[in-house]
Parts: sequence; C-alpha cells; structure tokens
Amino acid sequence: MTEATETPGAHGEEPSRRDFIFIATGGALAVGGAFILWPFVDQMNPAADTLALASTEVNIAELEEGQEITVIYRERPHFVRRRTAAEVEAAREVNVANLPDGDARNFNIAAGSPATDENRSAMTAVVSEGVEIEDAVRASLLVTSANCTHLGCVPTEGAGDYGAWFCPCHGSHYDTSGRIRRGPAPENLSVPVMTFTSASVLRLG
Repeated sequence: MTEATETPGAHGEEPSRRDFIFIATGGALAVGGAFILWPFVDQMNPAADTLALASTEVNIAELEEGQEITVIYRERPHFVRRRTAAEVEAAREVNVANLPDGDARNFNIAAGSPATDENRSAMTAVVSEGVEIEDAVRASLLVTSANCTHLGCVPTEGAGDYGAWFCPCHGSHYDTSGRIRRGPAPENLSVPVMTFTSASVLRLG
C-alpha cells in the first residue's frame, strides 16, 4: 500500500505564517485607508464659523420699551422688539379669525398653532433651568424674521396702517405682533427658535 505523502508546509507552519502576513497586510491597508479618507470625511463636518452662525445671542437688558434692534441670525436679518404695554394690548385684541394668515408661524410651538399674540411672542421661548424672568418681559418681547414674506424686502419700522412694520416694496402691512394684516404678503413674519439662557440673554437658534 502506498502511504500518503504530505507536501512540506501543507499543514505545517508555513500556512500559518502566510495567513499572518495576509492579515497583517490587510490591517495595515485598512488603517492606511482610514488615515487617507479622514480629511475628506472631516471636511463634511460644519466649520466653526458655520456653527457660530447657527445661533445668535441678544442682550435684552439693553432694550428699552418701544425699542427695536435688528440682528443677524443664520445670515438673515431679524427684528427684536421690546413692545410697549399698549402694543401688546393692541395685538392681543385682534380676532385671529379675521387675520389673512391665522398660523402662528412660530418654530417654538406646534405647526399650525393659532396666531394669537401669546403664540407669537417670547412667551413661547424655552427658559433655561434656573433662569427667572418675568412674564411681562417675555410677553413684551417679539422676535421675527425681518424679510417680508412676499418678495423678501425688509419692512420699515413704525410705519403702515398698524404702526408696526410696512414693506415699501409692494405695500404689505404688519401689526405689532408681526402678523400680515393687509397687502400681498401671504404669511406672517416667522418666529425663530428662542431660549432664555439668562434673565438678560435671549438666544436665537
């Protein structure tokens, strides 16, 4: 009977050594590939300046009653107004059913919420834990986009039939709650996400 002969290295140390070399080579290629790809992957992350534009902080302590400032949030102008008690009262007396746009257009609350003044004001803003701020102050603050919802022009402050904002481009009138009341603009001025990070700072975004 002929005895089976084994080829040297067929079941000996040589295959194990060869497997080790294959594994080591594959691992090195994988690590090298990761180092090569990482700069491209990292480019997809938001840059520091982009992250900075994602939020804007407003010092509301410097705002007096009846005063308005314009800030830039996400590369667009936004009105920040501390309304007088008379302006708040006038806005609250409006019947939402009579508005051209009955939607609050407020990113702080559920979509489709009615456009009451409370649903438009900073009463809807998040208050950070431990922060105390008077309801009267929150109710007086109104933050909206500063671009007319018709074609994007910037409305003029303290003008128009409602003494709030008037867009000179095509004649849209907004009230003291930033709601469209007359003219071609189809929607109310939108309200961005807001958070009171302290009693004097309101963060947009």
